[in-house]
Amino acid sequence: MAYSISTQNFVALSDLHPNLARPSIIGVVIGKTDVKGFPDRKNIGSERYTFSFTIRDSPAYFINVNSWGREEYVRSLSESFRVGDCVTIENPLVQTKELEKEEKFNPTTPSCYKLLLSETHSVVKICCRYEMDTKLLSLLHLPVKDPQDYYSLGDIVANGQSLDGRIINVLAAVKSVGEPKYFTTSDKRKGQRCEVKLYDETELSFAMICWDNESIQLAQSWMPRETVIFASELRINFDKFRNCMTATVISKTIFTTNPDTPEANILFNFIKEIAATGALDDITEDQLKESINLQTIVDIYTVEQLKVKALQNEGKPEPVYGIIYAYISTLNIDTDTSKIIRNRCSGCHYVVNEMSNTCTFCNDNSSDAKSVFTSFDLLVDLTDHTGTLRSCNLSDVVAEETLSCTVHEFLTLTEEQKTALKWHLLLERSKIYFKLVLSPSLRTGLRVNLLSCKLADPVEASQSLSEKGRK
Repeated sequence: MAYSISTQNFVALSDLHPNLARPSIIGVVIGKTDVKGFPDRKNIGSERYTFSFTIRDSPAYFINVNSWGREEYVRSLSESFRVGDCVTIENPLVQTKELEKEEKFNPTTPSCYKLLLSETHSVVKICCRYEMDTKLLSLLHLPVKDPQDYYSLGDIVANGQSLDGRIINVLAAVKSVGEPKYFTTSDKRKGQRCEVKLYDETELSFAMICWDNESIQLAQSWMPRETVIFASELRINFDKFRNCMTATVISKTIFTTNPDTPEANILFNFIKEIAATGALDDITEDQLKESINLQTIVDIYTVEQLKVKALQNEGKPEPVYGIIYAYISTLNIDTDTSKIIRNRCSGCHYVVNEMSNTCTFCNDNSSDAKSVFTSFDLLVDLTDHTGTLRSCNLSDVVAEETLSCTVHEFLTLTEEQKTALKWHLLLERSKIYFKLVLSPSLRTGLRVNLLSCKLADPVEASQSLSEKGRK
């Protein structure tokens, strides 16, 4: 099979072999890595640069392409096209790939060859969209793996640490795309990071981390709550900080955006249904059983500093984690219990419908009725010497630990005992671990979830605050 554009004949990827003289090929770019530099063994003190990409010209065939050379040439070539572009390549070197070495860091391909680009002999050009064969464009929506060969997010969570380090395929919808963060390592190398939150019918929030510019740029084009992705060869890791499983984009990963498959269409229908219910807007990370390793939270704030930090983070979806030494200044636990105790779904932790006592979200998306459990759902004010944070969330297990009683034990208390418990906690300085996210829909503009709230050691609190004051 050969393509013909503007009277130029192209060799199909399936027909490539090392003995071809000056072959020309055409394909859509389905994957691409960042430019990297390596010490040049032949010229001590200088560096050679490289990047790779993957092109496809049919449902069954795609191949990896490597470029090596001077920094100017390699960077210029890399910047000339993106994932999703159609390119022609003239006179690449067709080389038999060393399977184990080649596929350790590059996408697994059906071809037994790879292509090498030479600055002096090879030419890469971008095709105009109107010149492209529609069959080539359709390949952008066809996964490179079997469309049924993937893990659901719920499968990953259920398997837990047994999947740590494994490379798998994932089909999921995009819940949110974080803003890229840039940093410099201790050895002066520049880096970047972007967190994408995924969801599907089985799990409503799952983190995927991008560490390279190419995947970050691609992620920025995804529409939250509208885009579905098939990610081939993602690495799954256990995140010790969050105490949960996460996914990491690696150099082997290839994304298929909005795949045209029956499995993806089912997921498309799901995200339309969940968007109509508004359930995602109401389910907070706290309610999704997010478990943070408190020992990794070390930043200490005053109320005033936290409000300044929130203003600096305006427009950014990433949460702020920290510690605050403060007094609980409002704690209305001696009020109508219906205002502070709610029934939640055991499946998604969403507050259930009070009339039917069933979870409308889970029951709409599952044939199995979920049980419910009672949970504290308190709003407290936190005050220190610099100000007050109003309407902070103290709920579920954290609330039980703070009050030193379960919901069932609390319901047996008399009004006098509830009032005594309230005044035992009020105006006592506490060491509070928190998670803060901007929430324009709330009156305060901030959603503060308490991750832990225990009476503070007076010496520790005094030392921490005095050190904070000196900074």
